[in-house]
Amino acid sequence: MRISGRARGGTGAFPTGGDPTGERAGTGWQGHRRPSLQVMAEGELPAVLILDIGGTHGILEDIAALLKKHFHLITMKEFLGNKEEMRKKIQSVYVFECRPTIDRELLESLPNLKVIANSGVGVDHLDLKMISSFGVKVTNTPHAVADPTADIGMALMLASARRLVEGCHIALSPGTKYFAVDWLGVEVTRATLGIIGMGSIGYKVAQRARAFNMRILYHNRNRRRKEEEEAVGAHYCAKMEDLLQQSDFVMLVVNLTPETHKLIGKKELGLMKPTATLINISRGAVIDQDALVEALQNKVIRAAALDVTYPEPLPRDHPLLHLNNIIITPHIGTATVHATRMMAEEAIANMLAVLNDQPIPSEVFPK
Repeated sequence: MRISGRARGGTGAFPTGGDPTGERAGTGWQGHRRPSLQVMAEGELPAVLILDIGGTHGILEDIAALLKKHFHLITMKEFLGNKEEMRKKIQSVYVFECRPTIDRELLESLPNLKVIANSGVGVDHLDLKMISSFGVKVTNTPHAVADPTADIGMALMLASARRLVEGCHIALSPGTKYFAVDWLGVEVTRATLGIIGMGSIGYKVAQRARAFNMRILYHNRNRRRKEEEEAVGAHYCAKMEDLLQQSDFVMLVVNLTPETHKLIGKKELGLMKPTATLINISRGAVIDQDALVEALQNKVIRAAALDVTYPEPLPRDHPLLHLNNIIITPHIGTATVHATRMMAEEAIANMLAVLNDQPIPSEVFPK
């Protein structure tokens, strides 16, 4: 299982075709009709640069097979070994789990590059302004990630509330002789959930939370339409502080931007209930991790459940790894067979649209 440098789960910038954590509910093709991907003849296939196939950081074999229906794949090793022949052929780069690294040197070496297609929605690992200065477009896959990322948010909330990880260890431990009657969790049903970042992923979290009869609060840059709020029973908090003070569970579903870097720090954690749980499915750097360690150690909040950290993976001696009131998963928000394929299909549709001068489903623009 890959646990480093994922471009999964959280968010990074706003595309045109449907925003990941922005202002609208899950728009786009997921759940409806998929992109029409016509297979081109072998001799006509445009070249796309990838890091590798298989191995620790390469694209999955199934995804490579899908890409090969539409592109001639060139690995980074092949490119570096024969730059003069390859450099003019490459028109696209497929970025999978933040690789290959897109820097100025690479961009300068690819004179015919037209598009960088990111598999995943978060693009905080890409310098959008620099890439744009080369006349290269950037795309992402917001529609494919919304459902699985919302699912992992709910899974983390339930696992933390009912202490599933601890419970599993107790049940499996060879030293367990009995189950303690005072080993208790908390309930999700009818609790208050505060969602910070009510875009397509956040809205899908709200849809799921409604089935648990949760009271749903949300904070977002822009308030959603009244009918959207009523559909999930969500209440808008203009001030994040109000949401933090009222919520039993706080879930972070925001873009990582300069404004949201360390959005949750010592002050914000201090506003939360001592019985509250913090859940992060966006980006690790949205939380001040030093402040979180202190808050968990001193019982300022009850617990935390994180699918993302900074860095990934955390150093093995990091204090977060040695607390018993935290769950950390290896950035698996979109780590499903279905989502991985859907992201590849969405990325392929984006690349083909750029190369064929057609409307781009999910283009990301620099701010």
